[in-house]
Amino acid sequence: MKPKLFTASLLASALFVGLGLSPVMAQGTNTPRIDQAQQAISARIQQGLASGHITPSEARELYRRDRDIEIRESRFKSDGRATAQERQQLRADVDALSADVERMISNRDVVGQSGSTPGIDSRQVNISERIDEGVRSGHISQREARRLYSRERDIARLEARFKRDGVVTPPERRQLRNALTKLRNDVERMIRKDPRGRGY
Repeated sequence: MKPKLFTASLLASALFVGLGLSPVMAQGTNTPRIDQAQQAISARIQQGLASGHITPSEARELYRRDRDIEIRESRFKSDGRATAQERQQLRADVDALSADVERMISNRDVVGQSGSTPGIDSRQVNISERIDEGVRSGHISQREARRLYSRERDIARLEARFKRDGVVTPPERRQLRNALTKLRNDVERMIRKDPRGRGY
């Protein structure tokens, strides 16, 4: 047995024990094609992040959906088997997630090209995290979050356009900072609002 395979086998056994499953039980609920598809999706998300086609906030949302599928899969397997209908639902969820990842990678301008704007990039990440926090706390609805993420992508695309010649000029940096400040202020205003009475 190759060292990597042996290590993976040990990790898998430890995981099964940690989940209260025996390897025999795990084999009885094996869903290899679904698991392989999820691994491929995770790799594609990483590629999208590295190439600049997927923003950090989009990656977090995609990973959240992937975790939701894993949780559902574990629930389906908890009685020792996954029915044909449950497997079909998992495959549909995985296919939809995969399609969304591929759409993001193929249909969007690159959002992170050469040229250094660490302060702007850091602000973008902080804003993404605040949007996520607002959604979790109930102060920002899913529809509002989609609009905010769309504005974030617009700023990222503008940044990519400014970087195409290898230089981001002071006026261009100022324009990006102003757009991010306006977005950040809107996010904070939404978070300060009372979440009660909102239609979710």
